[in-house]
Amino acid sequence: MKRAERGAFPGGADNPAVMESPSFTDRVRRFEVRFAVRLTPRGGADRVDGVTDEGVLQARVSAPPVGGAANSALIRLIADELDVARSSVRLVAGASGRQKLIVVEGISPETITERWPGLKV
Repeated sequence: MKRAERGAFPGGADNPAVMESPSFTDRVRRFEVRFAVRLTPRGGADRVDGVTDEGVLQARVSAPPVGGAANSALIRLIADELDVARSSVRLVAGASGRQKLIVVEGISPETITERWPGLKV
């Protein structure tokens, strides 16, 4: 008899233990936080200036907006500010504009809002 005819595969979708536990991607997404950033390149220094009334993080970097240098500096700045690995911070939208959408993995929304009160996550 072929394996498909015998029924469920070990760890298959019809296994109750697998169906009840959240998937790996669901567990990772719980610790994935998205927020908006307004970036000022060539701003003199790499720093976070605060949060706007709209809940957007304002940041400035000294790097120019050429060849992704300002975006790389922003990722480095946010990783350092939140004390996470640079690989945990991603730019998912706004690569060529001042408005950016950042995703940080492995940190809770509460941790970020404690760091920057008023930030919309």
